[in-house]
Amino acid sequence: MITSTSNPKVKLIRKLLGQRKARLREGALSIEGPRLLEEAWKAGSMPRFCLYTDEWACTPAGNRWLERLKAEDVACQEIAPNILPEVTDTVSAQGVVAVVPMPRVPWPDDIPLLLMLDRVQDPGNLGAILRTAYAAGIRGVMLTPGTVDPYNPKAVRAGMGAHFHLPIRLVDDLREALRGYRVYVSDVLGEIPCWEADWNPPVALVVGGEAHGASGTARSLANATVHIPMPGHAESLNVVVASGILLFLAAHAQETGTS
Repeated sequence: MITSTSNPKVKLIRKLLGQRKARLREGALSIEGPRLLEEAWKAGSMPRFCLYTDEWACTPAGNRWLERLKAEDVACQEIAPNILPEVTDTVSAQGVVAVVPMPRVPWPDDIPLLLMLDRVQDPGNLGAILRTAYAAGIRGVMLTPGTVDPYNPKAVRAGMGAHFHLPIRLVDDLREALRGYRVYVSDVLGEIPCWEADWNPPVALVVGGEAHGASGTARSLANATVHIPMPGHAESLNVVVASGILLFLAAHAQETGTS
């Protein structure tokens, strides 16, 4: 049983939780809870090792997981309950933590609807948008400079497993990245209502950051800016909600050919 914070595995997880450089250097990240463990497993991302509490191991689900992990020769080690908070990023720890390889989902050749996140700053928002994109069937997401690290622990937790299935690419050259796409930038004061846009593929949707929206570079490359008409009196929508509306609208238009 691990009973000290000086344990090498504990030290490694703490670095992965707190340092982007450590995640890049190790090519790994730390995940918590059976949901993320399941999503990583389904994607073929076998844990390097797993830490668990005795309380979790004694549950039917925990016992089944330990059998699965040990059958694949994954090193599993019990951790003392008082040490568990040192390797988690949540208020209520879920009893199991694993270190898994950094997701590397292949970038597809054909992306009819590309999502570009431009300077989104909040990791919880970023993760929730990735989860939404995965649910909407998006085949590729690009992140521009100034966007929060998608493998930030809060982003991974909010993504609910999307990171292990969704192709994600970091880009520096927006012009090259958007070449060949009709580009729409989401803007509360956009030129055209979102349902009047031409969503026929290939099209790229650029969603800007919470405070200042999309960058000038992204706007200069846009064919148009689009807004979500709001018959109520709210001034704007949360970036996650706005992204969800636009992504499902665009995906539906492409699927049904109603653009």
